[in-house]
Amino acid sequence: MSIAKLYSRALSGMRAPQIVVEVHVASGLPSFSIVGLPDTEIKESRDRIRSAIQNSGFDFPARRITVNLAPADLPKDSSRYDLPIAMGILFASALVKTRQNLEEFEFAGELALDGALRPIKGALAISYGISQSKRQLILPAQSAEEAALVEDIQIRAANSLQDVVAHFTTPQELPIITIANITKQISNFEDNKDGFQQVKGQLSTKKALEIAAAGRHSVLMIGNPGCGKSMLASRITGILPSLNTEQAIASASLQSLSTQGFQLNDWAKVPFRNPHHSTSGVALVGGGSNPKPGEISLAHNGVLFLDELPEFDRKVLEVLREPLEAKKISIARANHRVEYLADFQLIAAMNPCPCGYAGHPQQSCTCSVEQINRYRAKISGPLLDRIDIVVDVPSLNTNELQQLPNGESSELIKQRVINARKIQLQRQNKLNYELTNDEIELYCALDDKAKTLMQQIIDRNSLSARGYYRQLKLARTIADLAESDVINSAHLALASQYKRNI
Repeated sequence: MSIAKLYSRALSGMRAPQIVVEVHVASGLPSFSIVGLPDTEIKESRDRIRSAIQNSGFDFPARRITVNLAPADLPKDSSRYDLPIAMGILFASALVKTRQNLEEFEFAGELALDGALRPIKGALAISYGISQSKRQLILPAQSAEEAALVEDIQIRAANSLQDVVAHFTTPQELPIITIANITKQISNFEDNKDGFQQVKGQLSTKKALEIAAAGRHSVLMIGNPGCGKSMLASRITGILPSLNTEQAIASASLQSLSTQGFQLNDWAKVPFRNPHHSTSGVALVGGGSNPKPGEISLAHNGVLFLDELPEFDRKVLEVLREPLEAKKISIARANHRVEYLADFQLIAAMNPCPCGYAGHPQQSCTCSVEQINRYRAKISGPLLDRIDIVVDVPSLNTNELQQLPNGESSELIKQRVINARKIQLQRQNKLNYELTNDEIELYCALDDKAKTLMQQIIDRNSLSARGYYRQLKLARTIADLAESDVINSAHLALASQYKRNI
């Protein structure tokens, strides 16, 4: 055949649109051109592909080679097209004759100069995107393992271009990689399994984090340096339920799109992201000339911990407002738009003042009232309105710490969290943080005393509509932990203590 048609995938946010790789080998002066809106990385692949074919034992055709990546209006990047282009050249030039139907396969992989296949970014996202196509996916062996985490899709692993050619020309087929093959490689080790037991005291803060975990509410902890804010935040994943398969695939797909890539040992573990306060807006929410997911997307289905919250640039913090509500982030570029999931639980921490010692039992604060107000004003009202729990973390001296017993184990708290979430799912088929305003009116019923208290809270605190509904959701979670069908005044009073200004 002088024309070969193979299939591959592009990556556009969380989507993996199909790409048809058409290769035409014709008579004429030797040339090799790639069309279809390729970026520089793809254009540079021509020399790589030529060397890989020659070093795999084949003659590179001294003819006019045209490669079209369709659809032409979709931007294409990455070296994942090396493999389908090379195979297309071999088929179109009749150097290789296939024994199988090419319509049943998709290809992705980067070629080394010697013909070896190198791993690619986004393999899991690609397999997640094509799970409905019923085609088999041929990938480099190092990428096939993560791609196989998606069920109901056949992943075949290859180490070189020669291996792929042999699959189509001889009875020697590429091995199929399944999740059963790699389960033994996935570590079941859980970080911070007994983390909360190691934290002495701080009962009120640990209770606030338990409530936050049960309903996936956002939290802001305020306390002096060294009081344990960061330590408590880092241990919250120990009381969160493990991810189910659907959540694990979505989170792993986002990680596979990132610069760091996805590690098998992170499978099904609750993500915990802790960006530094010097992080830029692009690094936090995602973007770039070739958009990549940011920290909020890498924390999807997990926790985003922002330590030293007022030290973040205010413009950076303001970009959190949309994804906190929408649970996703849209990034627009001149020629395309991508969307990433960003359903994260925000846990933040800050000092009470610039010097950090306002309210400290032993050290004096050196800040003026004006400095304290200016410091706290770095967190805007709209962002604070989206934080459900504001809790003070007290400082404990060494003598107090030595006398206090160990706290409850993370496993014991986790069981209460799981039980509360089970109640929520049975009642409304979603967690409390996901409730719409109409659903809040339906599921967050107040008893008579609680209704009276709610009116007093509204009058006293001048709650916004968002603040009102968020307080009801928080009270609903407190009631669920107490296994109460109705929100009473005690549940609402505790919720109102947490929902406050700074």
